[in-house]
Amino acid sequence: MKRTLLVFAAGLLACCTAVAQRLPGGASPDHYALTININFPANSYEGDETIDLKLAKPTKTITLNAVEIDFHDVTVTAGGQAQTAKVSSDEKNEMATFTVDNELPAGAAAVHIKYTGHLNDKLRGFYLSTYKGKKYEVSQMESTDARVAFPCFDEPDYKATFDITAIVDKGDTAISNGTIVSDTPGPRDQHTIKFSTSPKMSSYLVALTVGDWKCASDEVDGIQLRVCTVPGKENLTRFPLDATKAILHYYNNYYTIKYPLPKLDQIAVPDFQAGAMENWGAIIYRETALLIDDKTASVGTKQGVAETIAHEVAHQWFGDLVTAAWWDDIWLNEGFATWMTPHPLEQWKPDWLLSQGVVDGTDQSLSGDSVKNTRPIHQEAETRAQIQSLFDGIAYGKTASVLHMLESYLGHDTFRAGVNLYLKEHAYGTATAADFWNAMARSSKKPVDKIMPTFVMQPGAPYVGVEAKCEGGSTTLNISQKRYFNTPEEFKQPNDQIWQIPICAKGVSETGAGQQQCFLLTERQQKFTLKGCSKFVFPDAGALGYYRFDYDAAAMRQLGNAVEKGLTPDERIALMGNEWALMRIGQHNVGDYLALGGQLKNTPGSVLLESFGNHLNFIEEHLVTDADRPAFQAWLRGAFSPVLQQLGSTGRPDDTPEQKQKRAILFEGLGNDANDPEVIQQARTLVQQYMKDPASIDPTLAGAVVSVAAHHGDTELYNQFKAQMQKVKSPQEYYRYFYALADFSQPVLIQQTLDSTLTPEVRGQDLYILIGLLGNPVSQNAAWDFMRQHFDEIMKKTGGGLGGVGVFLYGAQSFCDTQKANEVQQFFEQHPFPGTERNQREAIEAINGCVELRGQQQNNLAAWLKQNGNSNASNGDAASVGAVR
Repeated sequence: MKRTLLVFAAGLLACCTAVAQRLPGGASPDHYALTININFPANSYEGDETIDLKLAKPTKTITLNAVEIDFHDVTVTAGGQAQTAKVSSDEKNEMATFTVDNELPAGAAAVHIKYTGHLNDKLRGFYLSTYKGKKYEVSQMESTDARVAFPCFDEPDYKATFDITAIVDKGDTAISNGTIVSDTPGPRDQHTIKFSTSPKMSSYLVALTVGDWKCASDEVDGIQLRVCTVPGKENLTRFPLDATKAILHYYNNYYTIKYPLPKLDQIAVPDFQAGAMENWGAIIYRETALLIDDKTASVGTKQGVAETIAHEVAHQWFGDLVTAAWWDDIWLNEGFATWMTPHPLEQWKPDWLLSQGVVDGTDQSLSGDSVKNTRPIHQEAETRAQIQSLFDGIAYGKTASVLHMLESYLGHDTFRAGVNLYLKEHAYGTATAADFWNAMARSSKKPVDKIMPTFVMQPGAPYVGVEAKCEGGSTTLNISQKRYFNTPEEFKQPNDQIWQIPICAKGVSETGAGQQQCFLLTERQQKFTLKGCSKFVFPDAGALGYYRFDYDAAAMRQLGNAVEKGLTPDERIALMGNEWALMRIGQHNVGDYLALGGQLKNTPGSVLLESFGNHLNFIEEHLVTDADRPAFQAWLRGAFSPVLQQLGSTGRPDDTPEQKQKRAILFEGLGNDANDPEVIQQARTLVQQYMKDPASIDPTLAGAVVSVAAHHGDTELYNQFKAQMQKVKSPQEYYRYFYALADFSQPVLIQQTLDSTLTPEVRGQDLYILIGLLGNPVSQNAAWDFMRQHFDEIMKKTGGGLGGVGVFLYGAQSFCDTQKANEVQQFFEQHPFPGTERNQREAIEAINGCVELRGQQQNNLAAWLKQNGNSNASNGDAASVGAVR
């Protein structure tokens, strides 16, 4: 499952308060025959289900998962005898037990169930979605919601095949995992659609959507492809079809097991909690994650949609073909899909420079993993809430980063061979962490089974200290390790954790870089030899190491601009991220970070500039005093206005994706953080032009223009945005205006936006706008007060889902105030959210960490700004080079 960005990045997923436990065992399913008769007027459906299963021993009871199900009749057949079963429901544990009078023999049995289910408004199980007054049935089963849709053995290890039949109204159709094998009239004024038998799969992968879907088709490698949507949006399907063709073809060549189904449907639905869900053969997306108007979509939007498709299609192998045996190893699904995502896209769109995104992803994962309240990749979980909390930045981002490091260490072909061995050994079954690293070790003949457990079974990230000394024409590296924490006090504490770390290093001199060499650090401290001698040793050559590192700052300072010759763009991104980490623990100061960023800001690609810009925004909001803000903004203008002027403030026909993205980053940063009057005026002019004719503005720049205009906008512009939201023709345009509503600063407009979240005007899936309002310093207090006052309404609107608890958990991290930390603590005490205790501690730790960083670096920033705040662009660059430590 691809989680929506705001929640996924923070690793804070909301969950319901139910405390479902694991099944007692004794029965295992082989096959489900499931017929669903949709009744839209009643918002319900009738279910007719037969489960073929095996009983491990004689018994009078069969227990499976079921919740919010109204049972009518249950019959159990075994040993040639059919018996009517009594049903007892355990709502707390989300189970139902069927009891018969006569003991059932061990072996084959069949359970026939007639029941009524409800098309709920909680975005789980079989649920109700609407668009322009038309009702749709949509499914979402992961992780523990198949039991809401139909009685089943709702644990990933209980794999079975499925025959699904849908009885739907005339004018509607149905989409499921299989292909349609028959579509016959009746009963009454309905028609009956039967699907082919699914592969053997877990219950959470079952898909069924019903409505007047309109589909566009294509084909690749003999596989039928469709992208389906509500009527009127068929014109937004060409890009996702083209992306899917490239992605699926790549995977079919990468894996020795080809995609095993004859078709792959992808459905964009109006209401969906996650970004997308990898149901085998029938992937479901929220509209913004799949549909694109190629003429009005930005480079980042295209890249985001392609990445989501690549992630979900990768799941057809990692998650669907081979499934984690239990949720404690969900990283085997999510981390692998995240790791695989850039591989086909780098081949399809090389000008997107996706390797830079991989490096930035590692930096973000390291940041999230540097707190006390992080967790190991492998994490025990039993309840619904505990399971949901595992779909976080650790399962996705950290795992992917560790796999990128391992792939770099082993080599592409060796890693690929290990992956294919793992898939071959566990196809159509389940697997554990040990299954993966044992297969990789056997295939590669490398100690993967020793390396991986140190990153999977313990929390946190390593910090690598490096001392380099030239001896006899070679460089002796004395390398040490300890755990990295992002506060000085925690970092200085003794810690006994040890990793087995693949470390790659290279020497850098005025003339360039030496050859990369890799070592395996297995002890607290070891010595290695690097060929040749050079002034500076970079300890993350290739920029794929999952570790923070120290380096000889004086040696790098002596190299001056030669650093840019010796380090690739990817390595410069890693260096910048690491510099921020060193600043967090007080080894360097914020001025060093600003100086290095000023030096490297022209790095090819847009990722370094974007990451730098995000940190500049953090500094502007949390570290700069009101007295120092004019000097900081002057430095920003002096450093970045010349870069924007060189690019041009509006698009050019021959712009590369890199140039488009850089222009947008610079425009938004100068307008919102630097308060540049020229850019602000341009935004006011361009936004009016864009609203009249969206094609007149480069789509990548449009988002920045809308943001800056809103940031400095008034009531008239706010009302114009609201009007535009009713006119736009693509999801991206709608949300461009929608999320910009959180950027306005007038109290009356802030309140208007807050109030709208509780009305039908804002869908439950879109309450992430509250996070934007919490992140805006001007609206933060009003948003926090509103959310606490309307907690019950927010939870009801989201069904207790991702937009509910997650909004509070992640949104709270926007604070940088001791009083707010106390208020958040009190809020969590009043609203415990069982299963999210660690996430709550993590949120409070983030607030306190920000407060501590401000106390540590605010005076350093003030001193640096006195020297650099009024520098013009050229002087600023000169100062930057000289100030690098």
